[in-house]
Amino acid sequence: VQLQASGGGLVQAGGSLRVSCAASGIMFSRYYMGWFRQAPGKEREFVATITGSGLTPYYADSVKGRFTISRDNAKNTVLLQVNSLKFEDTAVYYCAATITGWGKTYREPRDYGYWGQGTQVTVSS
Repeated sequence: VQLQASGGGLVQAGGSLRVSCAASGIMFSRYYMGWFRQAPGKEREFVATITGSGLTPYYADSVKGRFTISRDNAKNTVLLQVNSLKFEDTAVYYCAATITGWGKTYREPRDYGYWGQGTQVTVSS
């Protein structure tokens, strides 16, 4: 299984960016795909996740209305469009995959079995 994240970069506050994650080695449409982020000195935190069908996204309150998660099951890709960026959005962004299962909230890192290497998003003031 491989998850390859890309698309991070340096952007000014208020700007936009799109990060993507390409998956291989899994039956992609059967997996929830999530995005998490980790800032220096902080724990990894939930950003967004999306069901295998792509019909239902879920967001952390801190990004709701600014970030949009989507997926293309034909291309085994999940995208995170990030708009109205704030300095506090600066972090390494990780994509993750998990199969549907009982007891999962899909908002905790422990719920995900596969992780990408992360891509850095830096927001300048």
